[in-house]
Amino acid sequence: MTFDEMKDRIANGTGFIAALDQSGGSTPKALAGYGVDESAWSGDDEMFAKIHEMRCRIVESSAFTGDRVVGAILFEKTMEGCNPEGMPIPKRLAAKGIVPFLKVDKGMHDTENGGQLMKPMPQLDENCARAKELGVFGTKMRSVIHEADETGVAANVSQQMDFGLQILGNGLVPILEPEVSLKSSTRAQAEALVLANMLEQLDRVPDGKQVMLKLTIPVEPDTYVPLVDHPKVLRVVALSGGYERDEACAELAKNHGMIASFSRALLQDLRYDMDDAQFDAALTSAIDQISAASAT
Repeated sequence: MTFDEMKDRIANGTGFIAALDQSGGSTPKALAGYGVDESAWSGDDEMFAKIHEMRCRIVESSAFTGDRVVGAILFEKTMEGCNPEGMPIPKRLAAKGIVPFLKVDKGMHDTENGGQLMKPMPQLDENCARAKELGVFGTKMRSVIHEADETGVAANVSQQMDFGLQILGNGLVPILEPEVSLKSSTRAQAEALVLANMLEQLDRVPDGKQVMLKLTIPVEPDTYVPLVDHPKVLRVVALSGGYERDEACAELAKNHGMIASFSRALLQDLRYDMDDAQFDAALTSAIDQISAASAT
């Protein structure tokens, strides 16, 4: 797919974006959910090899096609890896009609003003150049908002846009993810602040350019319709944020114009010891349910 074909796929395609980007500290938890205990590896290299095997199995599944999966977010090591036949993962995804994205953030600082900002990304330009070389369409980066602190939310959303503009300058489309924690005691108010601040920050996007947004499914349905309809927003996607799949899909379906970008909710029923038929059936069931919830 060309860049313009991928852009059209994201803007108009039916389905959702799979988040296959667990990294660092989240990898053991993802493997445990897949039924792989920490005793199965020794050191980071073996751990990442195990998660790469899982991701390749998902990508190669007959259930995982561009008909209902419009995009996939990759961890850097996955982007640099190949499928069992030696094809680079971004190229394999594109061949199936699935648009590849790269997770670029390097973790977060400790909480301040009710939120966690992203750590510096001194190699962002270099990472973007490598992603473009491998046929990646866009990026994703995550920060977290824990409380409805006006200063903290403003700093969080502003930082997302700062990096987003840098990524746009490198010819990629950024997914900005200022996640509001489901555990927040002031979640609805925090979401209202995210909306107000993001609408202001979108004024910074150059004419003719667009960003994407990955947001927590809001307490008040359709809170983010002004962002869905904004001309400088290519697509608004929803994170599952700790919801089990049934609840995540039920909540998402209340919101018009948002599609899913689920990780744990997508993978929760997959196990390494399933045979191929069982694995494909479990993945098909998850994809069916998430696609239906994304169709509102």
